[in-house]
Amino acid sequence: MTRPRDPESTEPFPAAAFELLSHRTVRASALTRGPWDPGHQHAGPPIAMVCRAIESVARDHGLTHIGRLTANLLRPIPIGELEIEVETDYAGRNAAHYAARLWGQGKELARFTALAQREVAAALPETLDGHPLPRAPRPVADSAPGRMPFGQGVAGYADLVELRVASGKLFQGRCAAWFRLQRPLVDGEIPSPCQRVAVAADSGNGVSAVLDLARYSFVNSDLTINLLRRPQGEWICVDACTLLAPNGCGLAESRLFDEQGLIGRATQSLAVRQRR
Repeated sequence: MTRPRDPESTEPFPAAAFELLSHRTVRASALTRGPWDPGHQHAGPPIAMVCRAIESVARDHGLTHIGRLTANLLRPIPIGELEIEVETDYAGRNAAHYAARLWGQGKELARFTALAQREVAAALPETLDGHPLPRAPRPVADSAPGRMPFGQGVAGYADLVELRVASGKLFQGRCAAWFRLQRPLVDGEIPSPCQRVAVAADSGNGVSAVLDLARYSFVNSDLTINLLRRPQGEWICVDACTLLAPNGCGLAESRLFDEQGLIGRATQSLAVRQRR
């Protein structure tokens, strides 16, 4: 389902989050706009595009599962042209380590590391501690529609994703929310499962915010995603909790689900500041 445009918006609605300019250069659209500055992206979409580039290299090594993706966010990511570099640190039979960099406006914006793994069929005992794996607090069909509380009247991340609340309330403490892309990352492409996770997982500190967005910023300086299996389907649930310390630092922790159950976890380190 595609959410209708805000009738007050005069901005053209982009077909996708990104346009491919070359094999390593992309241009971000307004659908990537985040909550902190109208000229900056929400980190989820560009992280997903770097994931896309890493997955392409990993496939050449016969590795189809991204077990871990870590993004170190060095600077705000502008809405505009970006360049993605991927290097192979080590590639073995069952696993490979990759490094990537994201560039824009002549500056290095983010650095990434990733672990890709070979998938094989593995017979498991019927009785294992912690199994069967837990499921999301509420199925998609039983979750109420929601919307990120920012970006009204202009195209942005809140228009890129469809949102349903599985437990709690958005931006009011611990919350679980289902995410689904309403527009593709790249026009004409179906996003990979890991790309869908990256778009959603970077919102953990938002859906579980414990501070007033109008009075505080709580920007994440990184994102680490660990996946135990390949997600299934279009929907990704982020069950998130924000923890804060009196030193201006914080941590957002998220359990990640698809409609079959737990798929992994994500963490974000937060810089908490009072707005002027």
